[in-house]
Amino acid sequence: MSERALEDQLNITRAQSGDTAAFNALIRKYEVRAYQYAFRLTRNSEEASDIVAEAFVRIFNALHNFKGQSAFSTWMYRILTNCFLDIRKRERSRPSTSLESTLQTDDGEMERQIEDPGRTPHQELERNERESRMERAVSVLPEYQRAMIVMYHAEMMSYEDIAAALDLPIGTVKSRLNRARLSLREILVKDEELFRI
Repeated sequence: MSERALEDQLNITRAQSGDTAAFNALIRKYEVRAYQYAFRLTRNSEEASDIVAEAFVRIFNALHNFKGQSAFSTWMYRILTNCFLDIRKRERSRPSTSLESTLQTDDGEMERQIEDPGRTPHQELERNERESRMERAVSVLPEYQRAMIVMYHAEMMSYEDIAAALDLPIGTVKSRLNRARLSLREILVKDEELFRI
């Protein structure tokens, strides 16, 4: 067992005994990875933060059930994925519009726009056109396919880790990941000048 896994196991055992400092140590260790994964799934910082917050609440409430049969990070990815899917389900069942999406001005009503402190749209287009098209394509995949693509290609998780995180056989992970790639390819066919599909 690696030093990292031993440290996790010690913190988990202490947290299961009610030591909140040990649980806080687990959160500090994994919060950035959790947020990055959630952001890759949602492409929205607020939604990613909501998913991470909900996931850590679920982890806290279910930590006594954690038996260590998989790595803590694998268990965390499973919970994050479930939170993402649950939030998407809730959104579909009650679509909503932000009350702050429009702004009243002297000239009438206009859509609120938030300035992006990053690169200008022109710079973004020049430097990241391929990446942005890929992200858009990934975002329209069904949630399970999106999770598979992000876990494997962005999070660099192995088939075994994905199988453990989603509680699926490795063969199912491989076939679903292959289907997700085929779906992605079909979406990107229209951009063949960019991707040379």
